[in-house]
Amino acid sequence: MGILKSYYQEVYRSPVVRLDGYSGRHNLSSSILAYLDFGGATGTSKDGLAETMLAFATERGDLQPGMPVVEASSGSFGAALAVSCATTGHPCILIVPSSLPIARRKRLQDLGAKIVVSSSAGRRAMDRIAAETAQRYGGYFTHYFANDDNPEYHRRVTGPQILKAAGDAVDAIVIGVGSGGTITGVGEYIKAWNSMIRIVAVEPTECAAISGGFIGQHGIAGIGPGFVPENYNPYVVDTVLTVTTADAERAAQEVLFFDGVPACASAGATLAAAVQLIGTGKAKRPLCVFAGRKMYE
Repeated sequence: MGILKSYYQEVYRSPVVRLDGYSGRHNLSSSILAYLDFGGATGTSKDGLAETMLAFATERGDLQPGMPVVEASSGSFGAALAVSCATTGHPCILIVPSSLPIARRKRLQDLGAKIVVSSSAGRRAMDRIAAETAQRYGGYFTHYFANDDNPEYHRRVTGPQILKAAGDAVDAIVIGVGSGGTITGVGEYIKAWNSMIRIVAVEPTECAAISGGFIGQHGIAGIGPGFVPENYNPYVVDTVLTVTTADAERAAQEVLFFDGVPACASAGATLAAAVQLIGTGKAKRPLCVFAGRKMYE
């Protein structure tokens, strides 16, 4: 049986899988678990998030039929938002930095997004342009780094699914921090049910804003924005760990080879962090949230 065939059969039985191959490779006493959150159109957890954030805004009346949706994003959330807007009939306008490669801009445009280029890559400047653009076109600014709809999705969906699928089988949940929505929503939900489960935040060693380290360039897409996002709730986080880009990529490659799971680098970062946890005795049965898959074309 091929590794990818085995993987897909496992995924459709449960969103939580045992990584016996990777765990054996690192001589761990028990298997790391993984919550696979990348079954949507763009292959990341942002698919469900974008769709639900639009639904929340529509329910409140903030988003009317045909209204443009605006966000400052050139990454996975921007791609997922473009797809969700296309399927719900909303024009999508994405604010992107001038440094964004032309090929990436074209991919976002192919998904239906209109691109507005910002001369600054700073978060505040990008958000300001997004807010101004939304006002100019009578649109809705999702503002997912600071909008509580982001963690609310994970309180209602991701947290409950993890608890239902894994329950008492885990003593730690390891999550990479990008916008802060996943770790806040999952952490708040899990802590309300079982305060003994450790919530672990993961960020790049090269860009460690949460732990007060060096802020620089890294290669782990989806985490490590270079600042502490407004959606990040430190009070539900027990431990913050850092992982180098090289270690994250190595872990992602290993879990593909040994378990047939095509994890992206941010998922690999959670795996490397889980090995750290076990090695220091802070967890015996960690679960890693895999927020994206690596695309092989």
